[in-house]
Amino acid sequence: MLNTNLKHLETASELEKIIKENENVMVCCGRMGPMCIPVYGAMEILEDQYKDVVFYDMEFDNPEAGIIRKLPECRNFRGLPFTIYYKNGKVVTATPSIQSKEQITEILDREFK
Repeated sequence: MLNTNLKHLETASELEKIIKENENVMVCCGRMGPMCIPVYGAMEILEDQYKDVVFYDMEFDNPEAGIIRKLPECRNFRGLPFTIYYKNGKVVTATPSIQSKEQITEILDREFK
Protein backbone atom coordinates (compact mmCIF):
# COMPACT_ATOMS: atom_id res chain seq x y z
CA MET A 1 0.00 0.00 0.00
CA LEU A 2 1.19 3.50 -0.79
CA ASN A 3 2.26 5.78 2.04
CA THR A 4 -0.14 8.66 1.29
CA ASN A 5 -3.04 10.30 3.09
CA LEU A 6 -5.36 9.39 0.21
CA LYS A 7 -7.88 6.57 0.22
CA HIS A 8 -6.29 3.43 -1.21
CA LEU A 9 -7.58 1.01 -3.82
CA GLU A 10 -6.22 -2.50 -3.53
CA THR A 11 -8.36 -4.45 -6.00
CA ALA A 12 -9.86 -4.01 -9.44
CA SER A 13 -13.29 -4.73 -7.98
CA GLU A 14 -12.85 -1.87 -5.49
CA LEU A 15 -12.07 0.47 -8.37
CA GLU A 16 -15.07 -0.72 -10.35
CA LYS A 17 -17.32 -0.18 -7.33
CA ILE A 18 -15.94 3.34 -6.71
CA ILE A 19 -16.41 4.49 -10.32
CA LYS A 20 -19.89 2.98 -10.40
CA GLU A 21 -21.01 4.66 -7.15
CA ASN A 22 -19.43 8.11 -7.70
CA GLU A 23 -19.94 10.60 -10.51
CA ASN A 24 -16.41 12.09 -10.40
CA VAL A 25 -13.36 10.00 -9.55
CA MET A 26 -9.62 10.72 -9.77
CA VAL A 27 -7.20 7.80 -9.35
CA CYS A 28 -3.43 8.13 -9.27
CA CYS A 29 -1.71 4.82 -9.98
CA GLY A 30 1.97 4.95 -9.13
CA ARG A 31 4.80 4.26 -6.71
CA MET A 32 6.45 6.30 -3.98
CA GLY A 33 8.85 7.81 -6.49
CA PRO A 34 9.90 11.37 -7.36
CA MET A 35 7.39 11.75 -10.20
CA CYS A 36 4.46 10.34 -8.19
CA ILE A 37 4.83 11.95 -4.76
CA PRO A 38 4.07 15.51 -5.99
CA VAL A 39 0.84 14.27 -7.61
CA TYR A 40 -0.27 12.58 -4.38
CA GLY A 41 0.54 15.78 -2.47
CA ALA A 42 -1.51 17.91 -4.86
CA MET A 43 -4.40 15.46 -4.62
CA GLU A 44 -4.29 15.61 -0.81
CA ILE A 45 -4.62 19.41 -0.97
CA LEU A 46 -7.29 19.43 -3.68
CA GLU A 47 -9.40 16.79 -1.94
CA ASP A 48 -10.65 19.45 0.50
CA GLN A 49 -11.46 21.88 -2.32
CA TYR A 50 -13.31 19.47 -4.62
CA LYS A 51 -16.03 17.89 -2.48
CA ASP A 52 -17.78 16.50 -5.59
CA VAL A 53 -14.72 14.44 -6.59
CA VAL A 54 -13.42 11.33 -4.83
CA PHE A 55 -9.63 10.92 -4.81
CA TYR A 56 -7.84 7.56 -4.60
CA ASP A 57 -4.41 6.08 -5.13
CA MET A 58 -3.49 2.61 -6.34
CA GLU A 59 -0.11 0.91 -6.23
CA PHE A 60 1.20 0.50 -9.78
CA ASP A 61 3.00 -2.78 -9.07
CA ASN A 62 -0.09 -4.42 -7.60
CA PRO A 63 -1.31 -7.04 -10.11
CA GLU A 64 -4.82 -5.66 -9.56
CA ALA A 65 -3.67 -2.32 -11.05
CA GLY A 66 -3.73 -4.02 -14.44
CA ILE A 67 -7.25 -2.59 -14.71
CA ILE A 68 -5.59 0.82 -15.07
CA ARG A 69 -2.36 -0.20 -16.81
CA LYS A 70 -4.34 -1.90 -19.61
CA LEU A 71 -6.73 0.99 -20.32
CA PRO A 72 -6.61 2.07 -23.99
CA GLU A 73 -6.08 5.64 -22.75
CA CYS A 74 -2.82 4.51 -21.08
CA ARG A 75 -1.48 2.47 -23.99
CA ASN A 76 1.34 4.86 -24.88
CA PHE A 77 2.18 6.09 -21.38
CA ARG A 78 5.86 5.79 -20.45
CA GLY A 79 6.11 7.66 -17.15
CA LEU A 80 4.54 7.16 -13.75
CA PRO A 81 2.14 7.91 -12.30
CA PHE A 82 -0.84 7.09 -14.48
CA THR A 83 -3.62 9.48 -13.40
CA ILE A 84 -7.13 8.62 -14.53
CA TYR A 85 -10.21 10.83 -14.32
CA TYR A 86 -13.59 9.07 -14.47
CA LYS A 87 -16.97 10.74 -14.96
CA ASN A 88 -20.13 8.65 -14.71
CA GLY A 89 -18.08 5.45 -14.92
CA LYS A 90 -16.11 6.38 -18.04
CA VAL A 91 -12.56 7.64 -18.52
CA VAL A 92 -12.71 11.30 -19.55
CA THR A 93 -8.98 12.09 -19.24
CA ALA A 94 -5.80 10.20 -18.47
CA THR A 95 -2.34 11.69 -17.93
CA PRO A 96 1.12 10.19 -17.48
CA SER A 97 4.00 11.40 -15.37
CA ILE A 98 4.29 14.27 -12.93
CA GLN A 99 1.54 16.90 -12.84
CA SER A 100 1.53 20.15 -10.92
CA LYS A 101 -1.38 21.18 -8.71
CA GLU A 102 -2.27 23.78 -11.34
CA GLN A 103 -2.34 21.18 -14.13
CA ILE A 104 -4.53 18.88 -12.05
CA THR A 105 -6.83 21.77 -11.12
CA GLU A 106 -7.26 22.66 -14.80
CA ILE A 107 -8.34 19.08 -15.56
CA LEU A 108 -10.68 18.89 -12.56
CA ASP A 109 -12.31 22.19 -13.54
CA ARG A 110 -12.64 21.20 -17.18
CA GLU A 111 -13.98 17.67 -16.64
CA PHE A 112 -15.94 17.90 -13.39
CA LYS A 113 -17.45 21.41 -13.18
